[in-house]
Amino acid sequence: MIRSRLTLALAAVGALALASCGSEPDAGEVNLYTARHYDSDLRLYEMFTEATGIRINRIEGNPDQLIARMTAEGANSPADVFVAADAGALWRAQEAGLFQPVQSEVLNERIPANLRAPDGSWYGFSRRARVVAYDTADVQPDEVDTYEELASPRFRGRLCVRSSDSVYNLSLVGALIEAWGVDKTRDWVRGIVANMARPPEGGDRDQIRAVAAGVCDVALTNSYYFIRMASGDDEGDRQVTSTVRLAFPSLDGQGSHVNVSGGGVAANAPNRDNAVRLLEFLASAEAQTLVSQHNNEYPASPEVPAPAPVDAYADFEAHPMPVSAYGLNQAAAQTLMTEAGWR
Repeated sequence: MIRSRLTLALAAVGALALASCGSEPDAGEVNLYTARHYDSDLRLYEMFTEATGIRINRIEGNPDQLIARMTAEGANSPADVFVAADAGALWRAQEAGLFQPVQSEVLNERIPANLRAPDGSWYGFSRRARVVAYDTADVQPDEVDTYEELASPRFRGRLCVRSSDSVYNLSLVGALIEAWGVDKTRDWVRGIVANMARPPEGGDRDQIRAVAAGVCDVALTNSYYFIRMASGDDEGDRQVTSTVRLAFPSLDGQGSHVNVSGGGVAANAPNRDNAVRLLEFLASAEAQTLVSQHNNEYPASPEVPAPAPVDAYADFEAHPMPVSAYGLNQAAAQTLMTEAGWR
């Protein structure tokens, strides 16, 4: 999905645009540093400009690159808004002092408290569940209805999963630490490593395809990858999802682990008012519906129904854990995974 050549071109254009901003804020602009690389977001930015007249100057990169860039730029950073596709990355930016709290009635009304930073530093605008793809020929739904079961001996040598440096896996393990504590989570991580059918490789869609190919019987994946395969134009991927199903395991009987994409206003934003307007737009029903429809994520707001094709996979309980906990536990999660041999 990361369009490398296009990203470089956009970054170059964005850099020129930022350089032309000068030292004075421009009421007609907002400078966006984003770690999301989805075509649907481009339409979002067009819609925002059409509705407000505010031009978006965009810089793309992975979250750590952008955090490092903003840190190096310091008080002279032109960044107005930072966006990332993981609560842990948003927490890292917050810990680096790169956000300023925003108190917006619009944002607080539209975004549930557990999907945003307690002090208003950042807000989640879309959700994705970290769930299980399973082979219907060899696995029954009740065998994968909790996260504990993935680490049980019944799945010895039957699990596919991507690497430990995946932010999605780090946030999942961080959530387990929050729910279970370090000792129980350590046992779970060791069970996951023991159950791997192969060394971690590839992305989430590769894990789903491996289940269909018989490499493994179960795999961890984000929900939107599966939905994208099931509803996309690739006939091979649609065939995969005819034999592989999606299960939504529960964490301690309270629902499935969810993560967010979101963003916040940069600490030194030269166009702060426009930055807040952009965040409020991203929290709107119109924006959340577009992202859900075209990127197959779930809306963050409970007031926004999931459109097709996501609605077919939206009937699940989401765990109410504050997503801000993932980042707090990320270092401990990485330590447990490394010690267990999760590459």
